[in-house]
Amino acid sequence: MSPGRQHAASRPAVACPQRRQWLLVGGVAALAGGAGWLARRGAWAGLGHATERQGVHEAPPADVCIVAPPEPYDPRSGRPPRAARPVPAQARCPVCGMFPARNLRWAAQVIHGDGAAHFLDSPLSLHLFLQDLPRYSPGRRRADLQAQWVTDFERGVWTDAASAFHVHGSDALGPMRAGNLPAFASPAAARRFADARGGRVLAAADITAGLLQQLGVAGRHAHG
Repeated sequence: MSPGRQHAASRPAVACPQRRQWLLVGGVAALAGGAGWLARRGAWAGLGHATERQGVHEAPPADVCIVAPPEPYDPRSGRPPRAARPVPAQARCPVCGMFPARNLRWAAQVIHGDGAAHFLDSPLSLHLFLQDLPRYSPGRRRADLQAQWVTDFERGVWTDAASAFHVHGSDALGPMRAGNLPAFASPAAARRFADARGGRVLAAADITAGLLQQLGVAGRHAHG
């Protein structure tokens, strides 16, 4: 266990005034309200773990705020601080609250200046995170990011998010059951996928704020 996880209780939380808040610290979720909602929907169980119904991850309702602290860098791992890392089972996406480890083919990650990493459930969540990083990780800035990674949908390996290609509008549904911009390391791989599954190929730089607004409305949860 890394020192950061041992002292997880000292990590700052995001204030969510007038909202029920689920505070996730060191990957352990504590339920602070919403028992009535759980009874009606049965969508989340135990300590706030999202259930999977027929392989579908369900996001928390709009009045639930998920605080997903970044995972600290462990120098004992032997990996360079900027290198992509395996997704911890307990890590939660700061944008939608899902568990990226349950859908590794879609997973993404960012590494902050101090070596800590946020893990995201899809390339869509990654780009939403980058668009408004202070909202999802207060006190941090995009300028301080050291690396951004997405999973190559074809090969299942990490690739640099800045140089990745995505397919928009295919029939591939991501963890939030929406077109979550599957990522590819090369334009040729993205075109092969689009030819087979529909959609059009976009470079990372082509993912605009308007497209993110269109795709991200259903996936984001409230942050204050």
